[in-house]
Amino acid sequence: MAVSDILYLGCYTEGGGGRGTGVVAVRRDTASGEIEAIGTMAATPSPSFLARHPTLPVLYAANELDDGAINAWAAQRDGSLRSLATRSTGGASPCHLSVTADGQYLVTANYGGGSVAVHPLESTGAPGERSDLVAHHGRGADPQRQERPHAHMVSPGPGGQPILAVDLGTDSIYRYDVEDATGRLVPRGERVAARPGSGPRHLARHPDGRRCYVVGELDATVTTYDLDATGELYLRGRLGTSTRTGHVQPSEVAVRADGRFLYISNRGVDTIAVFSLDDQLPRYVAEVDTQGEWPRHFALIGEHLYVANERSHTVAVFNVDPTSGVPVPSGQLLEVASPTCVLSMESSA
Repeated sequence: MAVSDILYLGCYTEGGGGRGTGVVAVRRDTASGEIEAIGTMAATPSPSFLARHPTLPVLYAANELDDGAINAWAAQRDGSLRSLATRSTGGASPCHLSVTADGQYLVTANYGGGSVAVHPLESTGAPGERSDLVAHHGRGADPQRQERPHAHMVSPGPGGQPILAVDLGTDSIYRYDVEDATGRLVPRGERVAARPGSGPRHLARHPDGRRCYVVGELDATVTTYDLDATGELYLRGRLGTSTRTGHVQPSEVAVRADGRFLYISNRGVDTIAVFSLDDQLPRYVAEVDTQGEWPRHFALIGEHLYVANERSHTVAVFNVDPTSGVPVPSGQLLEVASPTCVLSMESSA
């Protein structure tokens, strides 16, 4: 390989029903998009979601266990990881985490606990003791999946925008600010109610800062919201995430860096759907097979797309057409046990 960077893969391990061994490092050729495994760099249990610090070479993982935890490592140039800290999230099954834009706090969604945890970050990027834990309340329309709160994603906003916490169990989007003096979460207005029974899972912010897109895991839709400077969300419309027949369960959603296209992974039918963002609402463009089974997560990195096919134990590589936005399979499938998340440590990714 010529010029390369490092990707990290989160994987379900035995305790989480997977076959993985922890956090796996992968070397990526920046020109061709080709990847090769370096090895397991952190043998930590079920690091199902990964995040990076905005300015430091620090990697974070959510350990999706009954006794939830987060881990932090200093990432080395060769892909190796040096442990910084392990902290409790105070809730079960943390499935998503993110660092605030100022690099001061790590925020985690506890799916099983239905709560959001906050950890202040030291100058090294290491998380300190938890400064807050906010529990959600209520339930949704689906008695099996929405019997109680299930926080599924936390999305800190830039430029004074609030943290958006997506809760699948209560069909809600909660808005929070972190109080600097205490590290505690302060609600910014009332929760935003999603469509009953939709089960909001993940959201993607548009680079313009004025739009966001939320996928409903339970009704297979993507909902468009306008987002104003005060953090208010205004519903603009929704549409299905797939044109395929059969069970459709969307997982990840992302906007390309130039803001022109929206991508959604659909488990069950195992596709990536592409939507143009040249109008007020997304416009369906195409849908491509993920070359594997159960695409839990994907990452857009430059002109390439990497899909973590959890149940077929592969990461599929695609070249993204710069004009149409449509991913084209490169032909490479990297074998990785139970991959659940793909993360580049490059800040431009």
